[in-house]
Amino acid sequence: MKTCHRFTRIRAGHERDINSLLNHAERYPDRVSGKVSAKRATGAKDAMARALSRHFEQCRECG
Repeated sequence: MKTCHRFTRIRAGHERDINSLLNHAERYPDRVSGKVSAKRATGAKDAMARALSRHFEQCRECG
């Protein structure tokens, strides 16, 4: 599947956020902030999926 540069940029931004949340959750697994970061990472994955599917539907290069 060939995608455009915007798709790549959107995915990279979301993956950067997800990785930072997961790294924080890994560093502080027993603290409340670590548990919240793990849950927010799951929500961020869902948000990334929504953003990418919305982009894919509207983009002339990707779709």
